[in-house]
Amino acid sequence: MALSRSARLGTLATAAVSFLVIAASSAPIQGAPGIGDPYFPRLGNGGFDARHYDLDIAYAPDTGRLDGRTTLRARATQNLSSFDLDLQQLEVTRVEVDGRRAGFTRDGDEITVTPRHTLRQGHAFTVTVTYGGVPEALGGPIVFGSKYGWMRTGDGVFVACEPNAASTWFPSSDHPADKATYDIRIKAPEGLTAVSNGRLVSTYDRHGSTYTHWRESRPMATYLATATIGKFDVRTGRTPGGTPIYVAVDPVLKNGSSVDVYAVTAAATDYWSQVFGPYPFEETGAIVDDMPEAGFSLEVQSKPAYSAVRSESTIVHELAHQWFGDSVSVAQWKDIWLNEGFATYAQWLWAEHQGTRSAHDSFRAGYDSRPADSAFWQIKPADPQRDTMFASAVYQRGAMTLQVLRERIGDTAFFRLLPAWTKLHRYGNADTADFIRLAEHVSKRQLDDLFDTWLFTPGKPTL
Repeated sequence: MALSRSARLGTLATAAVSFLVIAASSAPIQGAPGIGDPYFPRLGNGGFDARHYDLDIAYAPDTGRLDGRTTLRARATQNLSSFDLDLQQLEVTRVEVDGRRAGFTRDGDEITVTPRHTLRQGHAFTVTVTYGGVPEALGGPIVFGSKYGWMRTGDGVFVACEPNAASTWFPSSDHPADKATYDIRIKAPEGLTAVSNGRLVSTYDRHGSTYTHWRESRPMATYLATATIGKFDVRTGRTPGGTPIYVAVDPVLKNGSSVDVYAVTAAATDYWSQVFGPYPFEETGAIVDDMPEAGFSLEVQSKPAYSAVRSESTIVHELAHQWFGDSVSVAQWKDIWLNEGFATYAQWLWAEHQGTRSAHDSFRAGYDSRPADSAFWQIKPADPQRDTMFASAVYQRGAMTLQVLRERIGDTAFFRLLPAWTKLHRYGNADTADFIRLAEHVSKRQLDDLFDTWLFTPGKPTL
């Protein structure tokens, strides 16, 4: 059968379109090397959603060497011919996707993985990375000028990774917007205790090594994962309210502090459960290590990590983060006041609860002690910039914002707002606009002027 000229042209056009569709579908489609955070453009990864991490690590404190095998379960959010993982410093020796060997290349802290076949959008897949080396702590101005991340101690390692150091010890999508659940298995020399997130599944000794398995069954940001190893005295039990508790204290510090870490942790967990809503995780606790070089503590999910026992106020601050920062995590790092401002305000609430000082008086003390020309007032808590994201203004002015809000809308609305926030975004992510929207909804008041003045405008606000 012969075709007319118009039919032939139509057939050619159809063939051309078909060819372009086939060519487009077979073209390489790489996931983005970053999640889009303006403070850390290459942190996290685009093209997939992390679901669960299986971490198997072995650590040798005498040499500092870490050997690991990480399996990540994820779901492709687009067609992927390749995708990235974050890993700093450590050497990758093998990568598998869905159990089959995959190609990989490296560009600094980015590992680009190329599976044998394109991963289709919606496809659930696993990527397994075998790696090793000597992890190095990060430094710079971000965390008070301190080192942070994987920090060697006299008897092991202290692991506290906010904001960008989780990828110094395991390959990941290293951004809080990509949360996942975890199984963490740790091999360490016999006689040392390995403490991690969630509940202890098992621990046993074999051939001179101790094997410990922890499971965090609630979604967790990468920076909140830990694998702290050392000599610890461990106490377990339940808070008066019934929450399981696990407290590990370095014996070097145990007798040198007047703070009863176990008792304060139990009491604060139960009190915050009344004020902020139900405790969001399976276990509460603490890891107290002798790590003076760190000089800070971190709200490690389910067990805040303290580089020393400093004060009761520090403990209540880090435990408040279990709600504000751990369960409800930032959408981007510029929203960090939603973590630190709230946890600092929790310290003021604790003093009020203890009858030592009202939150209003704490507010006035901070406000009155800083003159209008202080650099403190020039930082915008809702966008403090990367190198000053943990500046005191993020903590203190963030807390001041909450006290001004409380006095504007009244105690009834304010103490409805806090548990409403933790319930609405439980195990998820949120930003400043989300909080403003909810505050206006709960209070039935327009609050743009308050938040604009206290969070977004440099200068000392007029009371």
